[in-house]
Amino acid sequence: MQLSGLHHLTAITARAADNLAFYTRILGLRLVKKTVNQDDLSAYHLFYADGIAAPGTDITFFDWPAPPERRGANSIVRTGLRVAGPDAIAWWREHLAREGVVHAVPIERDGRLTLDFEDGEGQRLSLVDDGGTGPAHPWTGSPVPAPHQIRGLGPVRLAVAEIGRTEAVLTEVLGMRHERTFELPEGEVRVYAMGEGGAGAEIQVMRDAAAPARQGAGAVHHVAFRIPDADYEAWADRLKARRMPSSGPVDRYYFRSLYFREPNGILFEIATDGPGFTADEPLESLGERLALPPFLEPRRAEIEAGLKPL
Repeated sequence: MQLSGLHHLTAITARAADNLAFYTRILGLRLVKKTVNQDDLSAYHLFYADGIAAPGTDITFFDWPAPPERRGANSIVRTGLRVAGPDAIAWWREHLAREGVVHAVPIERDGRLTLDFEDGEGQRLSLVDDGGTGPAHPWTGSPVPAPHQIRGLGPVRLAVAEIGRTEAVLTEVLGMRHERTFELPEGEVRVYAMGEGGAGAEIQVMRDAAAPARQGAGAVHHVAFRIPDADYEAWADRLKARRMPSSGPVDRYYFRSLYFREPNGILFEIATDGPGFTADEPLESLGERLALPPFLEPRRAEIEAGLKPL
């Protein structure tokens, strides 16, 4: 019973229309599900992914009218977005410059060519050359040429006050393995891998002695890890047996989830690969209308009236 990699990452935006434009028009991702936060029906939950909405390619956003994030410890501090090869990194550097997106100079980090940048709300992102390993599913409607499109998530970096406590959860509860370390100007970074490993199955952890972060616009809300559908009950039992306080089983309709916080307070999710985003929409028209799970469908008129037009 193993985690197979990153499933999705959910962040916070206070400007949903700008967020939609940035992630689809500039980053070239596909809006694969336009729905609402099931725990806050006044807020959009927007899912961006590859051409077929494959697990491991989703970066998602809650639309909350929040002030900007206060950066600090005990938070997710950078999200990797995988691309294939140095030619892709070079293309992205020129593309971001044309679009007026502030970005760094590409550097090699942990053996991979990496290009750091931020969205308009300060969401910290990196384009990471994954060597073109694994499947890719380009979106034909993307403004980004298919060879250079974002292939999925990873790696994701955490900054925590007590690294040993987080490491214990990653290795002893979640079954990740410590593969290597590398250095940043801010200090040592430890790399933990899931499943077959690679950039799409890595969590990076570094120590940060700063005051704890305060979530807001530009922050990451949580990171989710992939499991096969058949392993869901076993993972719920495992968390219970390890006395890890959790949400217990939560059915999100597009996948089933388990939520819990690691000891420094970062929210983790374990999520099934299925049934997927085509559960209520055909693949060719994903994201074109407001999608609601069946238990919310009777409230569609009320929910739509409370949402801002995108």
